[in-house]
Amino acid sequence: MPAFARCLRRALALSSLLLAVLPVFAAPSPVTVLTVEGVIGPASADYLIRGLSRAKQEGSQLVVLRIDTPGGLDTSMRAIIKAILASPLPVASYVAPSGARAASAGTYILYASHIAAMAPGTNLGAATPVQIGGMPGTPPQQPGRSSPADKGDKAGDEPAPSGEPADTLSRKQINDAAAYIRGLAQLRGRNVEWAEQAVREAVSLSAREALELKVIDYQATDLPDLLRQLDGKRHAVAEGMVTLRTAGAELVFHEPDWRTRLLAVITNPSVALILMMLGVYGLFFEFSSPGFGLGGVLGAICLILALYALQLLPVSYAGVGLILLGIAFMTAEAFLPSFGVLGIGGVVAFVIGALILIDTEVPGFGIPLPLIVTLAVVSAGLIAFIVGMALKARRREVQSGDAGLVGSLTAVIAVEAGDPRAGWVQLQGERWQVRSPQPLRSGQAVRVVARQGLLLEVAAAEQPTSEGG
Repeated sequence: MPAFARCLRRALALSSLLLAVLPVFAAPSPVTVLTVEGVIGPASADYLIRGLSRAKQEGSQLVVLRIDTPGGLDTSMRAIIKAILASPLPVASYVAPSGARAASAGTYILYASHIAAMAPGTNLGAATPVQIGGMPGTPPQQPGRSSPADKGDKAGDEPAPSGEPADTLSRKQINDAAAYIRGLAQLRGRNVEWAEQAVREAVSLSAREALELKVIDYQATDLPDLLRQLDGKRHAVAEGMVTLRTAGAELVFHEPDWRTRLLAVITNPSVALILMMLGVYGLFFEFSSPGFGLGGVLGAICLILALYALQLLPVSYAGVGLILLGIAFMTAEAFLPSFGVLGIGGVVAFVIGALILIDTEVPGFGIPLPLIVTLAVVSAGLIAFIVGMALKARRREVQSGDAGLVGSLTAVIAVEAGDPRAGWVQLQGERWQVRSPQPLRSGQAVRVVARQGLLLEVAAAEQPTSEGG
């Protein structure tokens, strides 16, 4: 029995040794690569969050975010950072290729990632939050000076430090952003002082300087170089510590799919504005002249897409209201004799609403002024065309109803057998009974002089006619 116990212990020890050694010789798990290019918005957030979840399902050991962005929306950035912090896989943010940047929101994402790396010739920083909700035309405050609105603040408020905005709202935004990036820097063990400088002073760094200041962890020429440097490193994730075996690992690229590309298109503020106009005009034409339904179907689809996009964007509801009011005024101009007052007012309301529609100054999320002017001119031209057609129709002689019947010239198609002064004519696509003070004959030209219910009074015309309605 003791011999059997010794053999069992040796077998268990050998099994443990094999279990420890076999992973070394097994093929390493793949590495998922996600690409972040352009402005960070709702489409970017949706793509990255789904990409992180998909990488876990596919058994990846690491997710690499290849970044080249000028920044983006605060809400989208925070959604991405929440997904990174909760990720069961390590996430490496890699600013590449050479010439790329991770500015503004990209800097926050880099700080939040488990691994931060940059390619030579790249830069990061300039993470000062852009003012949200500011009124167009408001001059920027000079450092150290207070605005008239700040005079009502508490007497105990300290003056703003040099280099920081004096108004209360901007100070709150910057202090919140500084605390946010400071917490991320402390969590990942990176340079806290420079992180605050990037927010408060909008400073930037090159890849080499970032490595020297411990803002990033690695500088790599390409993805294979980065994976070689990460091989064997241990990182803490939401589910514990993991050891990377990235040397020679397979790279799995997940490019944005059709859903992400569609979301990126419709969340472009310019596209959202055009979709909203097409939707409103489509429904207007469908309701004003019901027919095949194409205008109503396309209008409803465009309007729903526009509303979906606007609820994802930081819109000003005052701007939305002014745009809708402007379209309503321009539409009413076609029906009410306002001599252009409603039309001009509608154009003005539309332009002002479009200017303040997006409640942020983030680059890439503004609506170009030429587009606004073009849409306003097209709308005004369309309304002018409709008004012109309406005026022309008012001057045209009436061709239907009683007014269209009386005075019409037609020919008798049949005469009553027992009453030669009664007969039948064809007018406006209908068969009418007629009566004349003189006897009628088939084919005779007559003119309608009056209508009594379903009976038309006619008189012999001076010239024969072949008109039959």
